Amino acid sequence: MKFIGLGMFLVGLVSLLVATFGANHFLLLWADNWGRPLGWAIRAAFTTFGYVLYYLHRHDD
Repeated sequence: MKFIGLGMFLVGLVSLLVATFGANHFLLLWADNWGRPLGWAIRAAFTTFGYVLYYLHRHDD
């Protein structure tokens, strides 16, 4: 779970950075189908959930 959480966190972080600069990838545009504020909330929730998974399982091998 540690590596899944780290992967989710990194993908979410890259998604937030890419969306900030306005260069959205076609795979990340699905988050904006329901509007930009909800798209940002989905990206932030994905990033936060990934960090929480990593934090809770950081001592697992």
